[in-house]
Amino acid sequence: MDGRNAGRVLTRVRLVRQTAGVSALTWIPVVSLAAWGWLLLGRGFYWRTDVRLPDRRAPRRWPDVAVVVPARDEATLLPDSLVSLLAQEYPGRAEIFLIDDGSTDGTGDVARALAARPPRSASTGGLPLTVDSPGEPEPGWTGKLWAVRHGMALARSRMPELEYLLLTDADIAHNRDSLRELVCAAQAADLDLLSLMARLRVANGWERLVVPAFGYFFAQLYPFRRVNRAGSRTAAAAGGCMLLRDEAAERAGFPDAVRDAVIDDIALARAVRGSGGKIWLGLADRARSVRPYPRLGGLWEMVARNAYTQLRHSPLLLALTVAGMAWVYLVPPLALFAGAVAGEPVTAAAGGLAWALMAGSFLPLLRYYGQPARSALLLPFTAGLHLLMTVDSAVRHHRGHGAVWKGRVYARRPGTVEEGAGP
Repeated sequence: MDGRNAGRVLTRVRLVRQTAGVSALTWIPVVSLAAWGWLLLGRGFYWRTDVRLPDRRAPRRWPDVAVVVPARDEATLLPDSLVSLLAQEYPGRAEIFLIDDGSTDGTGDVARALAARPPRSASTGGLPLTVDSPGEPEPGWTGKLWAVRHGMALARSRMPELEYLLLTDADIAHNRDSLRELVCAAQAADLDLLSLMARLRVANGWERLVVPAFGYFFAQLYPFRRVNRAGSRTAAAAGGCMLLRDEAAERAGFPDAVRDAVIDDIALARAVRGSGGKIWLGLADRARSVRPYPRLGGLWEMVARNAYTQLRHSPLLLALTVAGMAWVYLVPPLALFAGAVAGEPVTAAAGGLAWALMAGSFLPLLRYYGQPARSALLLPFTAGLHLLMTVDSAVRHHRGHGAVWKGRVYARRPGTVEEGAGP
């Protein structure tokens, strides 16, 4: 071998050694950067916030609508949420059916008292309200769906020409034109299920840190544009505000077909789409949650209650989720600082650019919630919190604790409901 060839071989050996030396520290953030490129461009543009109510026009005839509100221990929130429903300015016939799901705080009495007040607007007169209770749920039913079932049955018996059901939670307050605009949009687009992700409260430090990210992760999991595309396999809904065509509910067998579903809104969306219905999901401008979360514990429960159920109680999906979230959300800032300390500019640059893309994708939702742009830099920390909440959800499940909500424990066995100590 002559000197020239020997030099080439040595050069190649040096390059291989250099590549091997930096791969452990550099390729990890590079892969994370590539993942962010795919998320931003190939995941249905989930980070955009312009998916609002579709085109709306007034129908020739306003359909009859029943507003069904399942409520369990919500007396303190009804002065905001229920009053907003009573004041709806709807041109057609609409009635409210508040179903008291075994409350111990006087929810039903508060609802009746609020309905007895003079209407705020003499022109509307206020929507009529019926308050009833179905008793404890039968085995195999969640409390909320048992209440919804009772409310739907009442509505059908009182309103023979019923066409739509507005299923809304007792912590959701609506603008006065909310029902009218929902019906206009559903009629114009011929939708069987129209749901809006209500704007959650962001009034304290923990809410500002966790709540926008909760909406961000939901949209990343269920990109709204994919949900709304005809023929898509992605089906989702937001349970706080769902306008459901009554005929579509019967065709999908709702709520009986999903009676034991803890995540009932997703189950409803899948049932409607599976039965040939047309669904749509977007962000709300006219509906907002009034439920406060003054401490991290309340937000932790909100996420941990359903997180492992969302993963179908699969240890494999949990492991993949933990690895994926750590790689995508935690690696970029760690790589930036590690690369700077270790003198690896490529590592630092890859981590910094991935972090910048992550923060940039979070900005639209922060603007939607009226939060400062600098909060986007905290998304890795918030993702770490969500990751811990998800792991905690799995630990609770495997310890047999089940999902706890308002004094009921939804045990490990599907369809089993037990009484327990709630938050």
